[in-house]
Amino acid sequence: MSQDSKQSAVLLDRSDIRVNHETGLVATIRSSIDKVRSGDLGSLPVVVGLVIIWTVFGTLNPTFLSSNNLANLLFDASTVGIISLGIVCVLMVGEIDLSVGSISGFASAMVGMLWVNEGWPVALAILAALVVGGVIGAIYAVLFNRLGMPSFVATLAGLLAVLGMQLYLLGATGSINLPYGSAIVNFGQLLVIPRPLAYVFALIPGAVMLATGWRAVRRRKQANLSAPSVGGLLTKAFAITVALEFVAFYLNQDRGIPWMFALFVVLAIVMDYALTRTQWGRSMSAVGGNREAARRAGINVRRIYTSAFVLCAMFAALGGVLAAARLASASQQAGTGDVNLNAIAAAVIGGTSLFGGRGSAYSALLGIIVIQSIASGLTMLDLSSALRYMITGAVLAIAVIVDSLARRSRASHGRG
Repeated sequence: MSQDSKQSAVLLDRSDIRVNHETGLVATIRSSIDKVRSGDLGSLPVVVGLVIIWTVFGTLNPTFLSSNNLANLLFDASTVGIISLGIVCVLMVGEIDLSVGSISGFASAMVGMLWVNEGWPVALAILAALVVGGVIGAIYAVLFNRLGMPSFVATLAGLLAVLGMQLYLLGATGSINLPYGSAIVNFGQLLVIPRPLAYVFALIPGAVMLATGWRAVRRRKQANLSAPSVGGLLTKAFAITVALEFVAFYLNQDRGIPWMFALFVVLAIVMDYALTRTQWGRSMSAVGGNREAARRAGINVRRIYTSAFVLCAMFAALGGVLAAARLASASQQAGTGDVNLNAIAAAVIGGTSLFGGRGSAYSALLGIIVIQSIASGLTMLDLSSALRYMITGAVLAIAVIVDSLARRSRASHGRG
């Protein structure tokens, strides 16, 4: 080989080193920027909105950001947040369920009637409420799949019918008080994670991200594919761990992290895994994106719709049970008011698309924190609930506009 050829080879090798070095340092940032430019915003809009909301309310009333108030906020957010997890399922397939509020109220009435009035074990009463919720969801699926009834109409009819059953169970008294001091009421009102255990739990997400990310990097390198940089992976895991440890430390200054919120987070993690790492989850996205294409690809579309409606109703029933535990009663007001609207709005505000095919279980988590933050902040400022409805409506409208614009941007960049 000539001297010039050797020099050229050396220069090429150095160029490759610079490219690889640049990829290792900047790949994560560039990838994130490219995703945003192409319309794949993820949770960015809701995180930015949450920072703005907390900054405004924290400035107007410093007590808003106190650890005690944030703990109360997490207690209150958990019940509707769990209902919103079910809404994510039906929105993923491009449908809607307007009866989740009524189902939650009916489930709370069932628990009160079976446990308090009939003497059933509380665990069996809760199980019965969840099963009945699943049956209601299955009925919606039959009306949708077999009879072609739009989900809007089917669930609107269900809203009225289930509300009637709730009122029938509660009878003339209109409410059933749950035993104060019972395990379920303590769970809904008082129980928090022990401080040392909270710090241990805060380590888990970063460790899991590091382990799964490292395994993905190794697999891609073994297949001679481009892989994310290890440095970027370590940075993400470290940042998440530090942030969660700080949250645990701050909330432990007063009451601590509610066990009920921990249950909500665990359910969100399980649903995120199911939606992103399983064949069922990929089928959900495919059906929501293009039903006919999914059918031609061999996906059992009717089964996917059935699973979405059943899961939505069961999450609504579980949310109703926890709401009864939070209030220590089942009443005619349970599940009414803005429960429906807040559950749907949380999923949409958090980033789940109304157009179907795109969404995340974490959108319910982020969205309900946004809604509950608005409610808590306005209450502490002694402002009317009318203003809360107007602000929440405006935030919901902005979320839908952002989703629509992002969808157009993805289409223009060929990302669907």
